[in-house]
Amino acid sequence: MASQIAGWWFAPQPRGRIVWLRAFAYLFVIADVLLITTSPVALAGAGDGLYQPLFAARVLHLPEPSELLITMLRSGIVGAALFALWGRWPRSSGATVFALYLLWMFAAFSYGKVDHDRFSILVALAVLPTVGRAAWGEQGSDDASGWALRCIQVAVVATYFLAAWAKLRFGGIEWLNGATLLRGVMRRGTPLAAPLIDRPAVLALAQHGIMAFELLSPLALVHRVPRRIFLGVAAVFHLVTYSTIAISFLPHLVCLLAFAPLERLRAARFKGTTRSTWVRYGSQRSREEGTWP
Repeated sequence: MASQIAGWWFAPQPRGRIVWLRAFAYLFVIADVLLITTSPVALAGAGDGLYQPLFAARVLHLPEPSELLITMLRSGIVGAALFALWGRWPRSSGATVFALYLLWMFAAFSYGKVDHDRFSILVALAVLPTVGRAAWGEQGSDDASGWALRCIQVAVVATYFLAAWAKLRFGGIEWLNGATLLRGVMRRGTPLAAPLIDRPAVLALAQHGIMAFELLSPLALVHRVPRRIFLGVAAVFHLVTYSTIAISFLPHLVCLLAFAPLERLRAARFKGTTRSTWVRYGSQRSREEGTWP
C-alpha cells in the first residue's frame, strides 16, 4: 500500500510542464502585486484598528505593515519573480518568491476576507522550486517533477472539495436550495446575468451542479477520463462565473494548468531571440506514458 501511494505521488511527469507552469505562476505574482491585490498599498499604516493579523501572522509575530515595508516588499516580490523567470538559481529564487509573496498574502488578508483561490498558487510557489533547473522544450520526465505537479493538482482539487465542505458546514443542506447565487447575481451580476434574476429555479439548479462538481472533483486525481471531464467542467464553470458575476479565480486557473499538457509547448530560438510557439511533439507513445493527464 505504501509503495502504491509513493508511486502515485512520485510518478514521473514532464519537466517541460514545470518550466511553463513556473512562467505562468511568476507572471501572475507580478501582475497580482502590481494590479490585482493592491489592498496592502492602500491600507498600509491606515491604523484605526483595521489591521487584524491572521493566525499565522500572529504566530510569526509579524508587525503591522507600514508604507515603507509594503513598498520594499512589493519591489522585492517583483524583482525576485523577474529573476526566477530568468531561470538562474531556480531553487533559491523560487523560494524567495514564495516567502515574499506569502508575506504579501498575510498583509492583504489581515485587512479583510481570505480568498480561497490563493491556496493552490501558494502551494505551487512552494513546490515548483524543488524541481531545480529545467530547460525550455525539455522532454524528459522525472519523479521530482511528478511530486511537484501532484502537490499542485491535489491543492487544486482540495480547493474545490473543501469549498463544498464549507458550504455544507456553514450553510447546511439548505445551501443547495437557497438564494446564494441569486444574491450574487443581484449584488454584482453582469448584464449577461440579468435575465437570471427572474429565473431563480435555474440558479438553484446551478447550485446543485456546483456542489456535485466540487464533491466529485477528487476523481480527477485517480483516473484519466474523469480528469479530462473535470478540466472541461472546470473551464466552463469559471468562464460562466466570470461572465455572470465577474469573479475570475485567476490564481487558481493558473494552477489548473498543472493538469494540462504544457510540455507540448516548446521554446524556439530565432536569431538569438526566444519566442514561444505551439507545437505538437506528443505522440501516441507520450499518451501511453501518461504525459497527457
